[in-house]
Amino acid sequence: MRNQTYVIWDGQTVSLTWQPYKPLKENDIVTSVHGYCFLDEKLVLVQVKGRGFNVPGGHVEKGEEPEQALRREIYEEAYIEGDFTYIGAIKVDHSENRGFMENGKYPKVGYQLFYRMDITKCFPFLRQFETTARIWVESEEVPYVMNDHELALLVLKEAVASNRKLVSNSE
Repeated sequence: MRNQTYVIWDGQTVSLTWQPYKPLKENDIVTSVHGYCFLDEKLVLVQVKGRGFNVPGGHVEKGEEPEQALRREIYEEAYIEGDFTYIGAIKVDHSENRGFMENGKYPKVGYQLFYRMDITKCFPFLRQFETTARIWVESEEVPYVMNDHELALLVLKEAVASNRKLVSNSE
């Protein structure tokens, strides 16, 4: 599977590139954060209104650090907490997007950050925000359930592999 793809978002073509463990530079713009969250080797997916099942995550608010946004978004969408590790970024590039608006909501090039979270606390699912369901899925079943672009499976593969690295380093 390639680490680069094109998607159509709001009728516009956008280039996405998966960059495992990409070190961020000071001027890189982080637009969103997402967590591949595991409990007993099962991944939590949440159903977001109008978007199907996906991993919890969302936009970084003004003045918020990415890790703060991650904790907030994961709690708001999945009602869980845990320990997380950065596993990489998807570069979102609008350079080839003919309809890109220079002063619009998003930068020409931004980054979505991805983390692996090992869940330490699971709270009752309250549906207070934008999610309507929370499910637990075995990794090999994710392609049949998650509603996302093909790079999401590369991120999943890295999230699973990062756990193996952590386990072998602690032995």
